[in-house]
Amino acid sequence: MMQHIFKAVLNWTFKEKSKDSPKRFYSKSHSIVIEGKELLEVSAAKNFKGDPSLYNPEDLLLSSLTSCHMMSYMYCCSINKIDVISYTDQSEACLEVNSDGSGQIIKVILNPTVIISSKSDPNLAKELHNKANELCFIANSCKFPVEHHVTIILE
Repeated sequence: MMQHIFKAVLNWTFKEKSKDSPKRFYSKSHSIVIEGKELLEVSAAKNFKGDPSLYNPEDLLLSSLTSCHMMSYMYCCSINKIDVISYTDQSEACLEVNSDGSGQIIKVILNPTVIISSKSDPNLAKELHNKANELCFIANSCKFPVEHHVTIILE
């Protein structure tokens, strides 16, 4: 078994509260540094008193899953001689929050639209999304279901 280590450094600093802020309000904005990459500014989602102009952990989890599935799918297509012309996805994550403030993503829906060359098999192209889900590192790390609503278009 091969292992790869990924590292990130999170930095948060106390910022003075405005007079209107509740006593125990802390800014949720922070930065994440990954060596050799641009600084990533992150906050909580707007619903959780974060800065809506910044990425939030839920955005990043959904983006990671959407991206990883696409890369796994492209790998499957290359092995099976499916010529992909374009790939777009309008994915969604459903977050459920409990009364005690805890919560979890309960489902992700991927909605890829894939345009393939007319020489490719559209049925195989659609089926390969299941194989891609089996291979996807991020999907394999999640405890919630990942659904696929696929549209295949022949060029």
